[in-house]
Amino acid sequence: MKRTRILFLFLMFVAVAMGGGCSNPAEDAAPATVEEPEAISAETEAALPSGTVYTIGEGSTVGFTGSKITGSHDGGFNSFTGEIILVDGDPAASRVAFTIDTTSLWADAEKLTGHLKSPDFFDVETYPTAKFVSTAIVAAEPGYEVTGNLVLHGITKQITFPAAIEVAEGVVKATAEFFVMRFDFKIEYPGRPDDLIRDEVVIRLDINAREQAGI
Repeated sequence: MKRTRILFLFLMFVAVAMGGGCSNPAEDAAPATVEEPEAISAETEAALPSGTVYTIGEGSTVGFTGSKITGSHDGGFNSFTGEIILVDGDPAASRVAFTIDTTSLWADAEKLTGHLKSPDFFDVETYPTAKFVSTAIVAAEPGYEVTGNLVLHGITKQITFPAAIEVAEGVVKATAEFFVMRFDFKIEYPGRPDDLIRDEVVIRLDINAREQAGI
């Protein structure tokens, strides 16, 4: 039995080495820069820029893809709130903030949904929310580089990722696709030796924010 197990693991290794394993979805996404967060006082974080408030709502999605040697799975969150404060029509002078209800997590398999909510992964009972607040938005080619503090799984990191931002009459749209390393946020469930879970998790944002009435 032990010899059969060793042979199976060896064959899995050979299959992966020869390209027989599942390709990594992160290969098609930009890596986010993840660093220790800069110290920001509560007063500074609470100070809002003077601009037009756009509420993130209908048509917005927050999704992710995780993978392992034998396959990949898509998921996301059904419930989140947020806003963009647009200053003089310029995204680079503006701020975005949103909060995710992690208990609204879904995955493309019912059993996996439950597992991802468990302490092995997001531990939504202990950490029922995740939060992102931008600290800088810089024009880049193409699009923008967004930097901010992400609080996930009880860990706060400063992340920077590329995004496309479009400002139209009464609407701000933003899209982004990048990956982070789950170990940076202490999500460390190892999986089985013959079904290794990759560290990289691809995050996809499709944000539609509409101007608040009367603002």
